[in-house]
Amino acid sequence: MKILYHEKITVSSVFNTIVSERKMFMKLIAAVSAEWGIGKDNKLLFSIPADMKFFRETTKGHTVIMGRKTLESFPGGNPLKNRNNIVFSKTLKPFAGITVVRSLDELMHIPEASDNDAFVIGGESIYRLLLPYIDIALITKVNASTPADSFLPDFDGLADWYLAGKSDEIIDNGYSFTFCTYRRLADSERNNIRKD
Repeated sequence: MKILYHEKITVSSVFNTIVSERKMFMKLIAAVSAEWGIGKDNKLLFSIPADMKFFRETTKGHTVIMGRKTLESFPGGNPLKNRNNIVFSKTLKPFAGITVVRSLDELMHIPEASDNDAFVIGGESIYRLLLPYIDIALITKVNASTPADSFLPDFDGLADWYLAGKSDEIIDNGYSFTFCTYRRLADSERNNIRKD
């Protein structure tokens, strides 16, 4: 995860809060339903071996950032192996295998995260909190509708994002899905769109 320094303090239109001069660049990874649902009752909506393999291979050896509930959803509440696990929580006490942060400022100053690609892995509140710092979203779009109580923003409808790549349709465990890569528009690209 790279940290850059800007002269201006920017204001996040998403959260209407002041963001520090330091800006982090992260990636988001998630599987979503047709309605952009990501979970229900603190569980994933789908069990798709090919998607889980993609998640493991993509995040292995890197930093993963999550909320407390996401950590607790793992088997035994244990952190993911072969990854630097960072957990946002105001109440969780640190234990072996995780780094606990209480704020964005703490996250920005973690040395272990600064030299690695950082993947935000959930849940909904963490995705939304860190969205201003995410430049790439790796989305497994499942062609299925199912009840959900947590959601991602619809990246197809976000003005500053575009679909940069998409796999062919894949079928696994009874589900059809595609691996999609969304990217945030660079400042120069946004300016060109405004001029057009």
